[in-house]
Amino acid sequence: MSKKKLNVAMIGYAFMGRAHSNAWRQVSHFMDSPLEPVLKVVCGRTLASVKEASEILGWQEYATDWREVVNRKDIDVIDISTPGDSHAEIAIAAAKAGKVVLCEKPLANTVSEARLMVEAVEAAGVINMVCHNYRRAPAVMLAKQLIESGQIGTIFHYRGTYLQDWLVNPKVPRLWRMDKKQAGSGALGDIVSHTLDLSRFLVGEITEVSGMMKTFITERPLPGKTEMAPVTVDDAALSLLRFANGAIGSLEGSRFATGRKNQNRFEINGSKGSLKFDMERMNELEVYIEEGPNSGFRTVMVTDQSHPFVGRWWPPGHIIGYEHTFTHTFADLCKGIAEGKNPQPDFEEGLRNQIALQAIEDSSESKAWVTISR
Repeated sequence: MSKKKLNVAMIGYAFMGRAHSNAWRQVSHFMDSPLEPVLKVVCGRTLASVKEASEILGWQEYATDWREVVNRKDIDVIDISTPGDSHAEIAIAAAKAGKVVLCEKPLANTVSEARLMVEAVEAAGVINMVCHNYRRAPAVMLAKQLIESGQIGTIFHYRGTYLQDWLVNPKVPRLWRMDKKQAGSGALGDIVSHTLDLSRFLVGEITEVSGMMKTFITERPLPGKTEMAPVTVDDAALSLLRFANGAIGSLEGSRFATGRKNQNRFEINGSKGSLKFDMERMNELEVYIEEGPNSGFRTVMVTDQSHPFVGRWWPPGHIIGYEHTFTHTFADLCKGIAEGKNPQPDFEEGLRNQIALQAIEDSSESKAWVTISR
């Protein structure tokens, strides 16, 4: 039985563009998707580069004018995989054109931009989603199930870290991710945004934050040049949290954690048990359920057919990888489109995350606790 086609246009084609392209290709083949995505057109600023990307990543067409692409009548979904400074303009135009809008995280560079994006999708009544793919790692989804079932009891603590080391070398050039105008922030928006989203997804809304941010190397060479340019974002960010349900937490994100390549990790402690997850061992969830004086953590291999999403892939014990989290995310987006409702996190959720990120930055500047409100 043939499925209804879903014509997708992707704006941007670098790291996230590669991950998104793969996910769009896999959704209808592996997931129980009611729709069949068609990789219609990829859009970028440089003609030769976007043409090459279209050939490598499997897109039917390529373009350099995103405004023209957004207004094409044959396009159903606009997938925004560009730096943060263009998210708002593209998303608002896409909403006005009546398109489904998928946007990479963080939703925007500022809270005001994020609010405008929420207003645009709500006014247009279009389906919208923020791509926080780590929510849909099967082990994270299992953690969510264990929490919601009450098996770890009342939550006391959330500890989240996201650690990388790719900026330790001072010779790494000043790329767009180190320019506040383009990126909005550094480690805060790039990686802390992920563990912040997971904290809200698993534990609940945050009411207060106390933040600290640090830039270790304040200038770097421009790409391919000896000329130096200032680094205008943070290299590391930390925050203490108070949750609405009474739990407390901490977040840490650094691109200077020597030896750490992509450690997205959390630990949650409750009155009846605890959970630990590390993206570098993404097929495992460490679980402790209070059962007696000699009980301890056990490692659950989240590869059974009954585990979230896993039944659509391989037999038990055959692990999956980073790219699969995007396929799971896009499968839920396709389901939401078919059902006419936003999958989570939607733009409203993205706005709430942006407000919390801004509060952490404000706290770092004021050296005081900041209360969060919508």
